[in-house]
Amino acid sequence: MHFSELGLHEALLSAVAREGYSTPTPIQQQAIPAVLGDQDLMAAAQTGTGKTAAFTLPILHKLATSSERRGKAPRVLILTPTRELAAQVSASVDTYGSDLKPRTAVIFGGVSPRPQIAAMRSGLDLLVATPGRLLDHAQQGNLDLSAVEVFVLDEADRMLDMGFVHDIKRVIKLLPQRRQNLLFSATFSDDIRTLARRLLNDPVEINVAPKNSTAETIAQSVVHVEKRRKRALLSWMIGTNNWQQVLVFTRTKHGANRLSKQLETDGLAAAAIHGNKSQNARTNALNGFKAGTVRVLVATDIAARGIDIDQLPHVINYELPNVAEDYVHRIGRTGRAGVEGEALSLIEGEEVKLLKGIERLIGRKIPVREVEGFDFNAPLPAAERDERGPRPQRPARNNASRGQPPKQRSQSRGGQAKSGDQPSGAKRRRRPRRQTTGGGQSR
Repeated sequence: MHFSELGLHEALLSAVAREGYSTPTPIQQQAIPAVLGDQDLMAAAQTGTGKTAAFTLPILHKLATSSERRGKAPRVLILTPTRELAAQVSASVDTYGSDLKPRTAVIFGGVSPRPQIAAMRSGLDLLVATPGRLLDHAQQGNLDLSAVEVFVLDEADRMLDMGFVHDIKRVIKLLPQRRQNLLFSATFSDDIRTLARRLLNDPVEINVAPKNSTAETIAQSVVHVEKRRKRALLSWMIGTNNWQQVLVFTRTKHGANRLSKQLETDGLAAAAIHGNKSQNARTNALNGFKAGTVRVLVATDIAARGIDIDQLPHVINYELPNVAEDYVHRIGRTGRAGVEGEALSLIEGEEVKLLKGIERLIGRKIPVREVEGFDFNAPLPAAERDERGPRPQRPARNNASRGQPPKQRSQSRGGQAKSGDQPSGAKRRRRPRRQTTGGGQSR
């Protein structure tokens, strides 16, 4: 099938051709006719399947061919869970609608609301937003959603994971009852189906990929390595293999910051992206990564949602996610649109259980990669040598003059739980009759 067979506006076909696409993906083949036919849609599609174009193209077609008078209130609302995804969807609208010039805006938190207010007051056809900032503008009277004809809920599964279910319900109450609804999700969980029943009216259901499947274009592998040697191995592999664009995942924001600084010390241009970063910092880091001035982008799971980079070659799990499903989302940043990519996970002993859970989820065993040339027994830098080793012991004090043997006093100082930390149902340790001030005594 060719895009020209889907009945899209000529300006959209020209824009698609300029982007180098001629054949629609499976999700696009099924979703575009349904959207053009004014049907509600419930679509399951993994990252990298072309789902953003599956709804932006037909929506832009409807805006371009409609005879409705252009008012100030938006006719299309696209709700996304993260700032990065909102920016990505907005960029897709700008790319495909470049010849049609619809009035669009993207609003999210972390930036000044003034330009957003100005855009809404000047009039919009299409609005892309995150829930929090959208509701802020609605409550302040800056936004009228009474004219929305098409409502898109993108990455609904992540919306629920992030606790946005109540915000979604509040947004729905602001919309007119008669509208077209499009719901996109990576999975059709029970919670998603409950939400769909509330939102959708006799929807067309599309499922283009098995649940929790990973693309065949992604070469997955693991390397077993001590936790304290992970950073050295990562830097060595990037340098030795001359990898130029590497997306690295950590579990925590602090870990992302720390690893980014360490990689900079190793001579690799790196940046961290996570929820505590300002929007400008996140945008600059992502733009630098896309432009090639940032070689390694270190990200947390939520911040990485919406990172859409053509032909991203390498995704590295510096730490495995605690939730197995997040592994699928992480590695889905590579191997997109039929282009091959690599997903490598660095596994230390305590992560083996997490790895087995991931393998059960995706229904396959991930092969172990043999690394030749790296010295897994080399002396560690001083900063990492004692990362997991025993802490140096303080010199023993002579406590006899204070009425307590040294061993017993040590237990009192370090082994007794503070008030409020005692597990429920546990037996309390009887205190010695003579108790010194300090130690474990609560006052």
